[in-house]
Amino acid sequence: MERHIGVKLVKSTKMTRKEYNDYRGWELPSDENGEDEGSLVEYLDGGQANHPDHKGYISWSPEGVFEKAYRPVDGMSFGLAIEVMKKGFKVAREGWNGKNMFIVLMSSLYLPPYSTQGTERKVNDRTAQWIGEDAPLDSQAYIAMFTAKGQWQPGWLASQADMLSDDWQIVE
Repeated sequence: MERHIGVKLVKSTKMTRKEYNDYRGWELPSDENGEDEGSLVEYLDGGQANHPDHKGYISWSPEGVFEKAYRPVDGMSFGLAIEVMKKGFKVAREGWNGKNMFIVLMSSLYLPPYSTQGTERKVNDRTAQWIGEDAPLDSQAYIAMFTAKGQWQPGWLASQADMLSDDWQIVE
């Protein structure tokens, strides 16, 4: 068998197996212990909603299984912060002093040349002066920072302290 590691962003609420069954309007099976501790888990990044009060797919997870699979997002490692950015979220360090600072993953971008006729999106004249009017833009993905001054800083690089900290958080 192949090995896999997954990263999912979920919401959770602690509840027993019986509380979950009651919430879903289900009868607790006779061979299950209703006092088992666990969590209602709502998957935010996939799965069709299966309950009218939730936008994502919900299920119940036993406490031990849940704790091995998930960590709170208000104290992530830089590696987890990168995975969260790959899912489209903005992140920041808890200790950053600037207000409204965050970083995001800017996805790769391909634009046809400036000289292309009849297209809505193409290389602009500012970029064309450096790469040529007949050259397409093939920009690879990069991390950008939105600074405390409200400016974009493309190509942000993490310091050693940033990479080794566990205070990364999702910015809403």
